[in-house]
Amino acid sequence: MTKTRDLRIVFMGTPDFAVATLKALIDHKYNVVGVITAPDKPAGRGQKLRASAVKQFALERHLNILQPTNLKAESFLEELKSLNANLQIIVAFRMLPKVVWQMPEYGTFNLHASLLPQYRGAAPIHWAIINGETKTGVTTFFIDEKIDTGAVILSEATHIGHKTTVGDLHDELMAIGSELVIKTVKQIEADAVSTTIQPQNEDLKTAYKLNRDNCKIDWSQPINTIYNKIRGLNPFPTAWCYLENDDKKPLSIKIYGVEKIEETHNLEAGQLIASKDELKVACQGGYLNILEIQLPGKRKMDVKSLLNGFNFSESAKLL
Repeated sequence: MTKTRDLRIVFMGTPDFAVATLKALIDHKYNVVGVITAPDKPAGRGQKLRASAVKQFALERHLNILQPTNLKAESFLEELKSLNANLQIIVAFRMLPKVVWQMPEYGTFNLHASLLPQYRGAAPIHWAIINGETKTGVTTFFIDEKIDTGAVILSEATHIGHKTTVGDLHDELMAIGSELVIKTVKQIEADAVSTTIQPQNEDLKTAYKLNRDNCKIDWSQPINTIYNKIRGLNPFPTAWCYLENDDKKPLSIKIYGVEKIEETHNLEAGQLIASKDELKVACQGGYLNILEIQLPGKRKMDVKSLLNGFNFSESAKLL
């Protein structure tokens, strides 16, 4: 009978995406000796401290929680060492110093939401859709000194539909990823890991951190480029632009769901066509029919609700 290693696992993660993996480890009866997550942060109008999704789950399961502000602090390193873990698993956390990822005997591996080496970086799920990919996946790899460059353990691919939003893909990869982590842990447990060095000579695409600038819609771009951007940012952090209506100051608005209508027209890019129950915007190569929108200080709403109480001028356009 194959001898299996007795694993003592430290799990590091912060958002919802990481919770599914931590839950899978607990459900499979693995010994999670510590959970490391981000410090509580002020949130909402009252700016009350809010625990991360991982912390909330860890509290429910009565797990040992650490929330370091500095991963190089002596006090944290001593506490981490005292857990006597021999494997560390990282899902949606921050970059680790070498002293941390080198600590356990069986290494530290990360779950990344792309098919590495493509889409290394902070927002791989978003950029796969924004760039119009039809395939993506998840990868487990051992951490090294650079970001998302370590030796690959396992990967699993999935299809991206032409209407898939980042919200849809996030949830799918979260489920696939948690299963891949369990497969990876089983290989480590059985001392049967085989890794592949990531190729360095490919034309690599990067998953840049999202910010206000790269989430703004450029209405002069082709219809497919805009369509992919909107669904690649729906529901978070959401594509945005300015609405110019009459002579009033342009409003900063968020656009969620859209439908693509590919047909020829002679209208200026960004021009709006409003009817009783439809709001279309002219693009290069057709129109985007806006389904969900958010005005400043308002909740997200469907376009029919907006059109009931908002008047668009004939010259209204999106900038």
